[in-house]
Amino acid sequence: MNYPLARRQGGVLLHPTSLPGRGYCGDFGADARRFVDLIADAGLGIWQVLPLGPTHPDGCPYQSFSVHAGSPDLIDLDWLVGRGWLTQAEADAGQSDREAKRVVLAQAGAVFSRQYAKDPESPAARTWRRFLEETRFWLEHYVRFQAFRGALDRSPWNTWPAGLRDCAPTTCDRMAASLSDRTDELRFRQFVFHCQWEELRHYANERGVLLFGDMPIYVHQESADVWAHQALFQLDEKGHPITVTGVPPDYFSAEGQLWGNPQYDWERMREEGFEWWLQRFESAARQFDIARIDHFRALEAYWEIPAGAASAREGHWVKAPGSELLQAVRNHYPELALVAENLGTIGPEVEALRAEYSLPGMLILQFAFDGSPENPYLNHNHHTDDVVYTGTHDNNTTLGWFESLPGDLRAKVYDYYSKPQEPMPWMLIHQAMASVANTAVIPWQDFLGLGGEHRMNTPGTIEGNWHWRFTWDQVPDGLEQRIHELLREHGRLAQGVTKP
Repeated sequence: MNYPLARRQGGVLLHPTSLPGRGYCGDFGADARRFVDLIADAGLGIWQVLPLGPTHPDGCPYQSFSVHAGSPDLIDLDWLVGRGWLTQAEADAGQSDREAKRVVLAQAGAVFSRQYAKDPESPAARTWRRFLEETRFWLEHYVRFQAFRGALDRSPWNTWPAGLRDCAPTTCDRMAASLSDRTDELRFRQFVFHCQWEELRHYANERGVLLFGDMPIYVHQESADVWAHQALFQLDEKGHPITVTGVPPDYFSAEGQLWGNPQYDWERMREEGFEWWLQRFESAARQFDIARIDHFRALEAYWEIPAGAASAREGHWVKAPGSELLQAVRNHYPELALVAENLGTIGPEVEALRAEYSLPGMLILQFAFDGSPENPYLNHNHHTDDVVYTGTHDNNTTLGWFESLPGDLRAKVYDYYSKPQEPMPWMLIHQAMASVANTAVIPWQDFLGLGGEHRMNTPGTIEGNWHWRFTWDQVPDGLEQRIHELLREHGRLAQGVTKP
């Protein structure tokens, strides 16, 4: 199942919202292809991204309105101009902010609808019908959820009138009919997103680059997934969570972490043959070549916290049917390579589950220097079937991390690596590439040599996250050649890539 990860290769971590461009955030347009060209020419064979779903106002990709839908923020408006669905002036007007983009997407959808009515056998019309067929298991729930939410002042779904709250078919059908223009807009957004992502993935694959996605283990209470599948979650009769998610106290937090997502009803999911999960993996298999299962340990056992608890300390461990689920996934989607996020305090039971299905884990070099020679992130403890990183989207940049260390610990880092001449962050990049781990993925900020002010996310904070973008003038001259030489030195050049 993990054949794309069975050979030595290198990759880069960058969320598409961090791409340059003239809009308010990065998108799937020309800059995305320019980025693919850059990393392909450098010999990198993997582009890892964060979840691509529609986000809440804070922009966190791990708290989405849907596990299947795509974020309209990532849509390239110039693509719509090329198909005659927007004028250039309209596309330009949609670049300023989220609301402006949604206005022009509605305009494009209206044009598309008129064209469809005139020529229902056009290539675009046929692609549209195929999209509707392939997404029938989630699309209608999603567009109704978003349309109803908008019509009801964005109030939580468990405060809606009972028929809508309970997803009663007759009531929902009636409401959807009254909001047909809105649901049409929402369907069109998803159509455009999926067309553009499919084209970008094809472009990347043609250049020898695999797309590596991310699957959050939990879903947001305020999501189409929970609203449409209430029986699969631990909710009361009015849609309020009975138990919620989090992690217990550890060395990061004496109180633990109280995330607040509704817990799954795993017994009900088992009774239904894990259909909801299989649909999630179907979407992942359509979008990505490789997918990371975030918070993998919850598939072995999860920390269950009573709703209304003051802190995560009030929770307890509950076993999960992870082995049964993963066997079902393997049976249905054998070509989708999976990676297990196994960071933090991970017991032998979790590692046994990972080993049972031969899932690579993650190694973070920034976590390696706690003074213990047994630290699994130190290079001498690495394994071939894992994925090594300098840091992740939740870490400081490597330069920022190193600059924040006390002087004696900085010296220990250099001592461990036999005092190499390279300064940070390239010293740590070099060590990631030198690892026995088959796959080495480097955050783009580290390749650019950027400091801590350029980190993507600071866990435990709510301001200033998820909005970082790079600019092309931050890319040093000769970066492709430098990366290419490092990959060649460590046997990680992507297959079929020639020297730039």
